[in-house]
Amino acid sequence: MMDGAAAAPIRSRRAERISKSSSSATSNPTPLILDIDDFKGDFSFDALFGNLVNELLPSYQEEDADAADGHGSVGINDVLSNGSVRAPSDVGKSAQGLSMPLFPEVDALLGLFKDSCKELIELRTQIDSRLNDLKKEVSAQDSKHRKTLAELEKGVDGLFSNFARLDSRISSVGQTAAKIGDHLQSADAQRETASQTIDLIKYLMEFNSSPGDLMELSPLFSDDSRVAEAASIAQKLRSFAEEDVGRQGIGPPSATGNATASRGLEVAVANLQEYCNELENRLLARFDTASQRRELSTMAECAKILSQFNRGSSAMQHYVATRPMFIDVEIMNADTRLVLGDQSSQPSPSNVASGLSSLYKEITDTVRKESATITAVFPSPNEVMSILVQRVLEQRVTALLDKLLHKPSLVNPPPMEDGGLLLYLRMLAVAYEKTRELAKDLRTVGCGDLDVEGLTESLFTSHKEEYPEHERASLRQLNKAKMEELRAEGQLSESSGSGTIGRSKGVSISASHQQISVTVVTEFVRWNEEAISRCSLFSSQPAILAANVKTVFSCLLDQVSQYITEGLERAREGLTEAAALRERFVLGTSVSRRVAAAAASAAEAAAAAGESSFKSFMVAVQRCASSVAIVQQYFANNISRPLLPVDGAHAASLDEMAKAMSNPENAAYKGLQQCVDTVMAEVERLLSAEQKATDYRSPDDGIVPDHRPTNACTRVVAYLSRVLDSAYTALEGQNKQAFLTEVGNRLHKLLLNHWQKYTFNPSGGLRLKRDITEYGEYVRSFNAPTVDEKFELLGIMANVFIVAPESLSTLFEGTPSIRKDAQRFIQLRDDYKSAKLAAKLSSLWPSLS
Repeated sequence: MMDGAAAAPIRSRRAERISKSSSSATSNPTPLILDIDDFKGDFSFDALFGNLVNELLPSYQEEDADAADGHGSVGINDVLSNGSVRAPSDVGKSAQGLSMPLFPEVDALLGLFKDSCKELIELRTQIDSRLNDLKKEVSAQDSKHRKTLAELEKGVDGLFSNFARLDSRISSVGQTAAKIGDHLQSADAQRETASQTIDLIKYLMEFNSSPGDLMELSPLFSDDSRVAEAASIAQKLRSFAEEDVGRQGIGPPSATGNATASRGLEVAVANLQEYCNELENRLLARFDTASQRRELSTMAECAKILSQFNRGSSAMQHYVATRPMFIDVEIMNADTRLVLGDQSSQPSPSNVASGLSSLYKEITDTVRKESATITAVFPSPNEVMSILVQRVLEQRVTALLDKLLHKPSLVNPPPMEDGGLLLYLRMLAVAYEKTRELAKDLRTVGCGDLDVEGLTESLFTSHKEEYPEHERASLRQLNKAKMEELRAEGQLSESSGSGTIGRSKGVSISASHQQISVTVVTEFVRWNEEAISRCSLFSSQPAILAANVKTVFSCLLDQVSQYITEGLERAREGLTEAAALRERFVLGTSVSRRVAAAAASAAEAAAAAGESSFKSFMVAVQRCASSVAIVQQYFANNISRPLLPVDGAHAASLDEMAKAMSNPENAAYKGLQQCVDTVMAEVERLLSAEQKATDYRSPDDGIVPDHRPTNACTRVVAYLSRVLDSAYTALEGQNKQAFLTEVGNRLHKLLLNHWQKYTFNPSGGLRLKRDITEYGEYVRSFNAPTVDEKFELLGIMANVFIVAPESLSTLFEGTPSIRKDAQRFIQLRDDYKSAKLAAKLSSLWPSLS
């Protein structure tokens, strides 16, 4: 449905057409009531239908409006099929006689609808005709448009072609113009060159007039305001003349004219050289005057002009050479005093390091100030800075290093009282490190293209070439001095009367000169660590560093190996002397009681000496192990890393360390064997002295047995507990296990041999079993399973003295491996012969008979 704004024009047009149609009804039976314009825009059929019928049904519209207000309503079912409407009952009664239809306009509406249908058909026909016309017109216009586009494309293609030809032409003209310009520029340059050449020839003829005559020159060469131009021209003339003279000298001197020209140019060369020298000296004098007045603009002007003479090298060298730091003697002496201090005292590395830091800081500040002036004055400041820094290192620093570093002789090194070789090496390290820091600071300030690091290295080349030899010699000198100091302390200790042990009743053995000191080994390592730090400082290449580190570490291995080996050997001397004392006081059986008592007393003193020597050697072994551990830890922390980059260096050093430690290991092994011998000798002495025959064959057999261990057993166990306590402390790991196992095996063997000297009755067997239990409980602390097993078997074998003879056959059924040793024990029974045990055993164990 159209809205009110769209329906209003349709209603107005419809009314207009109806009025026209009613006025012309006589002429046009079918009035035109529809128009094509009605169907344009937002078309609505409901609006069109309403506009058709609204003019014919005005009363219906009013009634319809009243019905909408509630005065009456007619349902859709009340409309009849003929267009009439059923009225209500009261209305029907009042209009009963009326036959008038409800919509009298129906006929008019039907006519209207028929006319509308005809007009719609006519409109459709008109529209179809117009559409066909429009299609034909569009087709014609499209063809015309396509034709126009084709013509435009051809025109555009032609236009592009014309533009391309125009561009090519413009390019050609441009190239031609450029060539013409180049030719013109070249011609102008040639003209300028020819003009300058004419002037140069004129000036050359002036210089070629007569030797040494510079008075007839053009005003250009004497005008101070045109010095720069004069210098440029003089250099050109000089270059040309020298080149020509050189060519004449190379070519064949056949023509007289050439010879004359050559001689003439030689005169010009000489005059030009003299003039250039005079001009250069004059400029240098002006430069010096401006320098003293700090007139930087005048200095810069002179430097710019002087740059035409040998690229200004004379001005650069002259400026650097006139710096106070290079010509003032007082400054040089102050440098020496600042670093070396008073000549009457020996300078220390720390004081030298402090002095060098202060001096090098002063040098850096001075160079930085000069850098500002050089940048403002010289056209090539980098070259001047290169010359200045090179002069600083080669003159000022070198002069100081020559006074500081005096390379000592390896044949006759300086004594330790004067610091020895170590003082030289420390001074060298301090000077090298501080000078490298100076080089870095100068590089930061600016030194042009100068390889300041390489120049710094060259200052120490002679020292670094012989550095490894001096380092090794220094370590040897330190070690020698330390050994002499230790020997002096040992002699002083002996002279004080405290150098003997085991002094009793005329028995005296000298103590070891000195024990191994871990402090001394730590000092060796400290020397070596300092040397390794110098190796890292002086060795820039990994291969060189690895070689020097390996060499220095070898010195440590030699020092430690020699020191602890000698310490172990000195400790072994006490064991050897104690063994000699024991041999001296071994007596035969046919001696008097007095002699035997004296010998026993001396033997006790020798035993005390042996025990003391045992403990001293264990202390030596303990300190030896600590020293080796210190060296191994030092290798892991400080040595291995520099060696790893070089193939085979690390493994070679490990092999060398193992080889160096083999000497003290051999000495320790021999000493431990002597310790075992010392212990066993004392155990044997105690058993011989304390064991009584009645201990195992008591005359009171059958009475209540004594369950205490024998006195000899108690003494032996007490001795072992006392003496082996130091072994528990000194030895570790496998060394400790091997030593205690050896002691246990030797003790087992000694006891077997010792008990072969006695006979046993049953109560004695019980006493022996108690001794074996005591020994077994003690050796169980060795944690040696083989030793424990042997003493357990001893306890089993001791049963042969306790059981009755008839029970011997079943005693060893579970342990047949000890029957042979058991047979030896059985022979020690006091009833062995009376009970005829030999015959019984031979019948029971025929394989042993």
